[in-house]
Amino acid sequence: MAEPAYYLGVDIGTTSTKAVLFDKTGNIGASASIHYPLHTPSAQAAEQDPEVIFRAVLGTVRETMRKSAIDPASLKLVSFSSAIHSLIAVGAEGELLSQAITWADSRAAKHATRIKEELDGHAIYLRTGTPVHAMSPLAKIVWLKEDKAEIFGETAMFADIKSFIFHKFFGEFVVDHSIASSTGLFNFKNLDWDSGALEVAGIHAGQLPKLVPTTHQLKGLAADHAAFMGIPKDVPFIIGASDGALANIGLGAIGPGVAAVTIGTSGAVRTVSPMPKTDPKGRTFCYALTADHWIIGGAVNNGGIILRWLLDEFAAAEVETAKRLGTNPYDVLTKIASTVNPGSDGLIFHPYLTGERAPIWDSNARGSFFGLSIHHEKQHMIRAVIEGIVFNLYTVALAVEEVTGEPTLIKASGGFARSEMLRQLLADVFGQPVTVPESFEVPVSARPFSACMRSVKSTTSASPET
Repeated sequence: MAEPAYYLGVDIGTTSTKAVLFDKTGNIGASASIHYPLHTPSAQAAEQDPEVIFRAVLGTVRETMRKSAIDPASLKLVSFSSAIHSLIAVGAEGELLSQAITWADSRAAKHATRIKEELDGHAIYLRTGTPVHAMSPLAKIVWLKEDKAEIFGETAMFADIKSFIFHKFFGEFVVDHSIASSTGLFNFKNLDWDSGALEVAGIHAGQLPKLVPTTHQLKGLAADHAAFMGIPKDVPFIIGASDGALANIGLGAIGPGVAAVTIGTSGAVRTVSPMPKTDPKGRTFCYALTADHWIIGGAVNNGGIILRWLLDEFAAAEVETAKRLGTNPYDVLTKIASTVNPGSDGLIFHPYLTGERAPIWDSNARGSFFGLSIHHEKQHMIRAVIEGIVFNLYTVALAVEEVTGEPTLIKASGGFARSEMLRQLLADVFGQPVTVPESFEVPVSARPFSACMRSVKSTTSASPET
């Protein structure tokens, strides 16, 4: 009888960390998640406590192992995914000099503009694949240098959340090519830190983690952490990649003509190319997965976060009713929206409530209703908002199409994809079949590739009239 083998994936997200245990066929054995807050002390700031996130990693692994009740010796590896664009200033003794500054933090907006307009930012983008924007660690470091000089001067290491956690585990700062390629500091041609970007940031390569491929493994886990999590200290830790890149694997969206569309808190359109590619117009990103798999796409700020706003501001009474009936509040939105014809009777919504990344890369963008008239009612506004989210993603898809070619199949994930009405809207707007996997939001950092490719839940085709 074959020896049992298990694999643990850990996904470090913006709002929570989740650990999932898989067997060698891809079946889920156990999982656990821990949520944590996003601190917004000002309208532009969006920070998190790295120590809280580290404890969440420890706690989710511990709870997953406890729930699974497997023999720890049968755990063959632990692999990681994480959100991108985070920045943590660390002192010479390993002390925290800043919180984790997340992708949603826009305090570097004016510095990003200056980089683009005065410091040859477009050339940096063409070498690094990261649009120059307030989200990028390059802009964040310049912000620290200009506005937080005391912190900048004491910083020995500019880390991301994953490299910070790996340092806690193994005592060294390492960053995978996937996370590094989203910093605006990584040259994708020579797979090294970009000298021109470093000069703009005012730092040297020694202040950044050691670069390693996404398959890099570390052993020798700190004994106290291993004991707390209930895993062997010699189990290999695979550094893994970014959550977006791994989502394409999980969806099976890695072949020619296949695009992944994800709508969670934010949203994204991503395709895979065998070589790095950038957009002469600067609208798309290019992030590494492996040496011959590069993620070309664009992320938007305004996905599920807009649906949350919509619930709070337009459907509060209906949501309370839904709660009493035990139904999903988001089903309320689609039910209301379904009463209105496509196009919302000429009402258009620009979903830029939190600024925007792709394709316009403007932190100062703001939302609006256009075409509002006396005959429009609440249900028209609700449908217009939902359509605005999808059409905004479609503008990203059109930009990606110019770089990689037209897709022939859309694979959708995220909470948005659970709704039949929303899947149909995606198919109609994109003019492509939309396939949805069995599992919507399972991290795939350690999931066996064959299992990720297995089966789908449903496929929605565009309506004939489109």
